Amino acid sequence: MTVMVKNLSKSFGSLRAVNNISFTVSKGEIFGFLGPNGSGKSTTIRMLCGLLTPSEGEARVLGYDVYREAESIRQNIGYLSQHFSLYEELTVKENMDFYAGIYAVPYRRVKERIAALADWLELGDKMRTRAQHLSGGWKQRLALACALVHQPPLLFLDEPTAGVDPASRRQFWDILKELSDRGTTIFVTTHYMDEAEQCGRLAFMHQGDLIALDSPADLKADSGLNSLEEVFIQFAQGGGGGNE
Repeated sequence: MTVMVKNLSKSFGSLRAVNNISFTVSKGEIFGFLGPNGSGKSTTIRMLCGLLTPSEGEARVLGYDVYREAESIRQNIGYLSQHFSLYEELTVKENMDFYAGIYAVPYRRVKERIAALADWLELGDKMRTRAQHLSGGWKQRLALACALVHQPPLLFLDEPTAGVDPASRRQFWDILKELSDRGTTIFVTTHYMDEAEQCGRLAFMHQGDLIALDSPADLKADSGLNSLEEVFIQFAQGGGGGNE
């Protein structure tokens, strides 16, 4: 398993942000992690990325233990959020060079890796453009390129398409599906249900609990509802069953 979580919890004082959740994510899977704001999604992702120490439970990411091997996790995953830290004054190429250094890509491979990403993500004509002059969709592609420069087998995406136009969102998901087909595991949060439909499985968080985990089709069938949006609203308003 690429990700293994067992009875994982996180408390901040008296607040139980994540409560005894368990799930696994397989290699090459697009795994959707859904829930309203404040449900515990980002806290869970921070624990799995080695940025936050759990209070209880177990978790392994790419075989690394989240307690003892957090640095190894951080060096071997890619991470992208709606607030990804691009350096606005740097060009597209300079941003990619910078992140290649952060992820310790061997110097002899940096040029080759950046060229391959620029070609695949169609960034070639923009390599000398400063990030501040890119549109939202192109900034998103650049951020993805920076997250992939070290060829991570696992990519965490925390609402990566928030505020991006529909055409760019569709193109972004075409790229994610291609990554998945190549064997990269995608762990993604989103509030767009058309994106959630493209995930192999969806986990729903509510007030720190994992209340449902299944394929989009089975979640709709089990709830008797016609759309994922209706399923999302039902879980967000009323919670649902027990921890999966």
